[in-house]
Formats: sequence, C-alpha cells, structure tokens
Amino acid sequence: MPALLVFHVVIITRSRYEPSAAQGASRRFVLPHPGKIHRIGDGQSGVRHRTTTLFVNSGMLGAHMPITTSEGPVIEFRDVAYRVAGTQVVCGLNLGVQHGETLVLLGRSGSGKTTTLKLVNRLLLPTAGEVRVNGVLNSACDLIRLRRSIGYVIQDVGLFPHFTVERNIGLVPKIEGWPEERTRARVQELLQMVGLAAELATRYPHQLSGGQRQRVGVARALAADPAVLLMDEPFGALDPLTRDELQREFLSLQQRLHKTVIFVTHDLREALLLGSRIALMEAGRLVTVLAPQDFLRSTDPRVSAYVRAFADGLQLVADRPVNDRPLADRPLNDRPLNDRGTS
Repeated sequence: MPALLVFHVVIITRSRYEPSAAQGASRRFVLPHPGKIHRIGDGQSGVRHRTTTLFVNSGMLGAHMPITTSEGPVIEFRDVAYRVAGTQVVCGLNLGVQHGETLVLLGRSGSGKTTTLKLVNRLLLPTAGEVRVNGVLNSACDLIRLRRSIGYVIQDVGLFPHFTVERNIGLVPKIEGWPEERTRARVQELLQMVGLAAELATRYPHQLSGGQRQRVGVARALAADPAVLLMDEPFGALDPLTRDELQREFLSLQQRLHKTVIFVTHDLREALLLGSRIALMEAGRLVTVLAPQDFLRSTDPRVSAYVRAFADGLQLVADRPVNDRPLADRPLNDRPLNDRGTS
C-alpha cells in the first residue's frame, strides 16, 4: 500500500503512523471507515467521530510500556491537585501503585476517582504536582506513546460500531504492524481468555449483549499486552448476575496476567473482591489506603461509614471466593446463555 499524506501532518504506511518532521505539528492518524479515510483528532482539536476519537485519544488501544529501570511504583502521584472552574476536584494526592497490584479507587460520586484515573494517561493535566509512570513524568512522555502504552476500559465500552469484534480487538496489533496471522491468533486467544465463543469474531457490537460487549472491551485493552490497565467502573452498567461473572473472570485473569491496574468503583463489595489495596477518596482527598481485610477492621469513621452502608456479607467477599474453574475455561454448554454466542 503506497504512502498516504494526510493534511501534511501524518504519513500512514500500511497501518502505521509517523508524525510529520515539521516542528510543532499536531500528531494525528487515520483509521479505515466504510468507503472513506476517516480523520481522528489528537484530543486538542475538533471531533469527527465521537466513538472513534474517544477510543484513540484515551489510550484504550494499549501497547507495550517503554522499558525503564525504575524500581519504584509503576504509577505515582506526588502532591497532585486538579482544579477546574474554581472547584478543587483533587487535592494533595500522594499515592503509589505497585507492579502487578490492583489498586481500587473507592468513593462516592464526585470524590475525584475518575479524575485521578484520567491524570495517568493525560486525559487531564494536574494543576499542581507530578504524575509519574515507570518513574518518568508523564508530562515528559510522548502523548501518543503514553496513551497507547496503557489499556483503558470504561463503562460504556466505546467499541467501533462499524468494526467486527475481530477488527475491534485486533486494531492495535494492526497499527503496530503485526502480521495478519499473528493478529488473528491473538484475537482468538483473547476471545477464549475473556470467555467468548470464537464465532463471535465476525459479529458487530450491536449484535452482542452488554456483557459480551464489555468482554470485548477488556480483550481490546489487552490486545497488545500493556503493562498497565485503567478501568473506570467497567462493570457498573451490567445486570447483577453478569456483573458478578465478569468480576470473577477479571480476578482470574489478573491472577494469571499480573497487570498493574487502577480500578474505579463506588461499590465496596467490588472493591473487596478485586482490590489488592483499597484507596478511599472523599471530596477530592485521599482518606486512606488499606488491604481489604484491614479496610473492614478500620476504626476511621469515614471508612466505618462506608462499611456500615454495605453491611452484611462483606467479610465473605473480602475472603475472595474464586471458582475452581473460571468461566473462560468452562465448556460453552456450561456458560450462561448470553455468553454462548447469543445476544
């Protein structure tokens, strides 16, 4: 495929992109759309396709993190604050996320959880303090490389509606220049990993159930094997049974993959089940960071209030019961109907 010049800013060769050598050029790239080339913004310019732009700009694509020699936290907030329109959303945040752990940001609506998450991949910029990824200031990193190095899963999934499941999952490997055979094998591996039937690869998002779309979103975030995952209430919009299944599948996956995860939720049961540690936030400030069992025993009145609100059964959840056979490893006839390739 010949090189294609797009607005003298980006050259697309096959599925790769290269920024223009021009000083100060805005980085953009294009993705295929039925019948035309589609321009994607860089987060600072106008939106041409809402779903596509969100997917690219937020870093949902995921890729390998740059190799560093840092032995400290994978993600670190140093005296971070974020203020917008006169409102202090996050204040004095000091927090480190260690390699391979799932740190849960817990708190009520408006406590600063999602804002904190977005500061990692520079969807938002702190008004004070530093955010470091692998010991490097994220403000000093190339923006596109940073976002593509971090898997991102949100509640509304954000799948490309005009792409099949296979193309949605395989987009990043394709952009990275993987051979078609390797990409196809990775897609099949991920479908099995997240508990989806192989025949779903040819379906479109509107042909899937909510639980299936969320599984595809997780698979897409894992496609290029990123070391870091950001998950913003990914299971919040699902029915209770499907949500429970996906929580346990995620726990099983994390026990195998050992990603560094920041997971946002307001649900204490979810936090106890999935978190290595729980960071409670209130009014933009970090209240405490505790292991699940320690969280239940805490005498801090703000922690106790959260525990009382959820009341019964929390101790059992904190003990983390895990199925002997994760859903992804069960035969199809032993899975719920909405995960056997039906919508």
